[in-house]
Amino acid sequence: MPKRFSTARGREFGDGLRSAIANTGLTSRAVAELVGWQEAKVSDLVNGKGGATELEVALLLGVCRTPPQERDHLLSLFNEMNLKGWWQEHGACTPIRPRTLIEHERAAKKLISWQVSLVQALIQLPEYARAVIASCVNVPEDEVEERVRARIERQTVLLRKGLKCVFYIHESALLSPVGGRQAMEAQLEHLLKMAARSYIDIRIVPISVGAHAGLAGAFDMLTFDKYEPVVFLDSENSSLIIEAPYAVKSYERVLEALDEIALDAEQSKGLIKRLLT
Repeated sequence: MPKRFSTARGREFGDGLRSAIANTGLTSRAVAELVGWQEAKVSDLVNGKGGATELEVALLLGVCRTPPQERDHLLSLFNEMNLKGWWQEHGACTPIRPRTLIEHERAAKKLISWQVSLVQALIQLPEYARAVIASCVNVPEDEVEERVRARIERQTVLLRKGLKCVFYIHESALLSPVGGRQAMEAQLEHLLKMAARSYIDIRIVPISVGAHAGLAGAFDMLTFDKYEPVVFLDSENSSLIIEAPYAVKSYERVLEALDEIALDAEQSKGLIKRLLT
């Protein structure tokens, strides 16, 4: 069996190449024949076994008529796909559709999120998301609605069979009237609906605990069946993808500490209900 990619770069490259081939409408065998390869070589490249040079990858992408921007993106990934850890610079602000994060969410078996000041993006209502996005000073006004739509589209991953989610949220995030009182009430009711799903746990860290292990900031941890876990951290205009085992372990310890101080799922529902009264 081919060795699967072991890094976020490699996985994104493999997925992107697979999509480029699929977009031709041809079989992988037909594409291989066009570039003078055996089909097995295409399969190995897509699945992480390697065996191709940058020039050969460029030739394959040319045959697939991959758009220049996507071609350049995949070639840059190919050249660094064995490097662990990844700081993505986004320019003025994060992309409308954070491709790397979305692809990893789709492949994950478990998502564990810690949020200090906001409800996590995957469980935001449109009104809440709109208020959050519109408040970002680096997001152009004419992009707000598209960003809201993109965020809601991401939430379809929660319908994927087999995904388990645990959302740790600091109580202070539920006290801030994001979008106004009515929008925040609707958001709290939505959290109760989400928490009713068997595969979603919402755990509130109460203000009363004072100082705690999560004070350094928000993050998402994703675990997989075939890959090592990764941690995503977002800032105003960049994202950090942490893959080194020792570094990921440090975030696991933070989650273990949060698990000890957070209200359990039923207690968390009770707190949300009290905030609604």
